[in-house]
Amino acid sequence: MTNDTKDSRSSRARGMGVAALRGLGLALVSLPGAVLCFVLSLVSLALIPIGVGLVTTPWVLTGVRAFADWRRVLAAEWGGVRIPSAYRPLPSPWVANPWTRTFWMLRDPATWRDLRWLPVDMTAGFLTALLPAVLLLYPLEGFAIAAGLWRVFTDAGGGTYWYGFVPVTGQMSALGAAALGAVLLVVAHRYAVSAFQLHFRLTRAVLTPSQAELAERVRVLTETRRDAVDTSAAELRRIERDLHDGAQARLVAMGMDLGTIEMLVEKDPEQAKKLLAHARKSSADALAELRDLVRGIHPPVLAERGLGDAVRALALRLPVATEVNVELPGRVEAPVESAAYFAVSEVLTNAVKHAGADRVWIDLHHTNEMLRITVTDNGKGGAAVEAGSGLAGVERRLGTFDGVLAVSSPAGGPTMVTMEIPCALS
Repeated sequence: MTNDTKDSRSSRARGMGVAALRGLGLALVSLPGAVLCFVLSLVSLALIPIGVGLVTTPWVLTGVRAFADWRRVLAAEWGGVRIPSAYRPLPSPWVANPWTRTFWMLRDPATWRDLRWLPVDMTAGFLTALLPAVLLLYPLEGFAIAAGLWRVFTDAGGGTYWYGFVPVTGQMSALGAAALGAVLLVVAHRYAVSAFQLHFRLTRAVLTPSQAELAERVRVLTETRRDAVDTSAAELRRIERDLHDGAQARLVAMGMDLGTIEMLVEKDPEQAKKLLAHARKSSADALAELRDLVRGIHPPVLAERGLGDAVRALALRLPVATEVNVELPGRVEAPVESAAYFAVSEVLTNAVKHAGADRVWIDLHHTNEMLRITVTDNGKGGAAVEAGSGLAGVERRLGTFDGVLAVSSPAGGPTMVTMEIPCALS
């Protein structure tokens, strides 16, 4: 027997053991999890007509989604099976009212797909997850019977114990059970891993979104990409305009002043000194405008110290009392960090200029792979996401990263703007 053959058999044996252990653990966890999610979903949906379900349903369905997403992760890591997710972006649960939250989720086809998957998971899914462990452990029972355990079974069973299709009544028939166990062990050695993957293929068959949903997802991503391109083009035009009308004009004027100074330095020293002072002021103004321009492109504090400190720096420049609470245990990806920073900057500008607020609260935290930013002010309220408004620009900016914006701003205030962006921390 060659070394390659030995390694192949050893690897397959390890795969059989791993599949059996993982399948057994998954079966023991997934069955109660699926039953709990399904029962809570049915009860919560049944309570919607009396109002209780309006409060409980979003939280229950969020739990179902988390359970389904966990199984998607296991399918990818343990079975090499990729199961796409196509949930529609949700408004912040702290902003939208319960009625909106509930029916937003119920209108999502992915919600009903999850609910259809739960009964499948608690029946066929449970059995297919348990199958590798059965294929491995059942042959061991046959060997134990041949080793003498048949006496205990036959005494308890009244003289005959059935192992598979073998009736065990004595030592010879017990050896037949061991032979059957050996055959089953060979089958397990060859097919246990494939049987475990069958569980994940079943999960994929039920949880995979339809072509219509994937097409809608592509359409949304195409729109957000187009918005991102348009925003980038507008930003480039703004930079060009600011350079042309600001720093460039000042530098040209300074060059002309220096030329005049060169001619007057001997003829009229006093006038040359005045022009030198003016040129010095022009250079300082040009440098300040260039710094403002660079800060508008990507603030140095954002690159050096991260989103939390950059937002604190924004708050320090506000003319109103501002409280900032940051809970970010790591750095956000640079593109997301930049988008979040400028989104917060725009919201704060609206709070000061348009809402007439004299107090602002900013909260940043990251949970469940989601960056959530809330900006609250005590202004006059009435803010809305309208075409051409600053908030509409914020929504487009966040949409590039699959983020969402939710606004709660009743007349008279207060205004709460919540932004959510899916991302990981480094």
